[in-house]
Amino acid sequence: MTQTVPPTTPVATERVAGDPALSVQGLWKIFGPRAERIIGTPDAELSRAELKRKTGCVVGVKDVSFDVAPGEVFVVMGLSGSGKSTLVRMLTRLIEPTAGTVEIGGQDITKAPDSRLRELRRKHVSMVFQHFGLLPHRKVVDNVSYGLEIRGEKKAARRERAMRMIELVGLSGYDQSYPDQLSGGMQQRVGLARALANDPELLLFDEPFSALDPLIRRDMQNEVVRLHRELGKTMVFITHDLQEALKLGDRILIMRDGQIVQVGRPDEVVARPADDYVREFVSDVPKSHVLTLRWVMRPVDDQVAPDTPVLPCDTVVREAARVVLDHNGPVLVAEGDRVVGMVDDDDILRVVVAEER
Repeated sequence: MTQTVPPTTPVATERVAGDPALSVQGLWKIFGPRAERIIGTPDAELSRAELKRKTGCVVGVKDVSFDVAPGEVFVVMGLSGSGKSTLVRMLTRLIEPTAGTVEIGGQDITKAPDSRLRELRRKHVSMVFQHFGLLPHRKVVDNVSYGLEIRGEKKAARRERAMRMIELVGLSGYDQSYPDQLSGGMQQRVGLARALANDPELLLFDEPFSALDPLIRRDMQNEVVRLHRELGKTMVFITHDLQEALKLGDRILIMRDGQIVQVGRPDEVVARPADDYVREFVSDVPKSHVLTLRWVMRPVDDQVAPDTPVLPCDTVVREAARVVLDHNGPVLVAEGDRVVGMVDDDDILRVVVAEER
């Protein structure tokens, strides 16, 4: 194992290696008359309020580009009116983009005919909304299998698939219940099972847990984490809650007024906020729960004992604390098979103490 100095500060990137599961490039949505004529003109640079006064048009999403890697949980967050829900609905053209492209699995959805869109929504992409949209007159098993029924699958096959999904989301024994016999959290589990029943390539979540009580919401977040670990589905998750974004996201895209403010891993967003808007968002986040050792390590000294413990650089500070504090001396930090830095008690305690100020 060789030793090197720590890498330069991580920089968030919007492109992913390999072929993305989802690619959004130059996406716009402007509501109002002759909206398409605004793009590429000086009017496009006006603020929302100025554009509204001058043209009567409102910008929902402004020139948004990002890629999502296969198997990634990509979280889009922002306050009400930031454009996040408009964005997620454009991904399957529930809302038609004014300009730009959306590719899912390499296919340009923005140019797809209606027949291709129907196939996409039935077989390749599933959505989970804040409002469950369950059919009140149908039992749980029939709600879960509804998408398969629309696809024309035989009753026995769709029932078998539905029962597997019901078990997967922790609703075994409730397959014969009706939606009004279930709690809000259980109803959302039905919605999740229904989305998974189609075996989609891409799952889209539009603030699905916003209406739930805090404890139920936490349980559902844990459920998403578990399901992603077991199934490895590509997910785009919309939320206004930073804690939810930090918990679920492999990467986070923060929006304001229809535009991207920052894209990065949770630790990048917390450690290096792009502006005061993001800085205010993350000001109350417990840093030791999010920052990784790459953000607190320092260069390696020559005097390091051969039996010194080694921790990966993406280890969260809180998780590394026990190893570092229990060891009488510095702990090495590695990226792959390279030692890239070291941390000691002071480095860990500096983060923890800063949280208490």
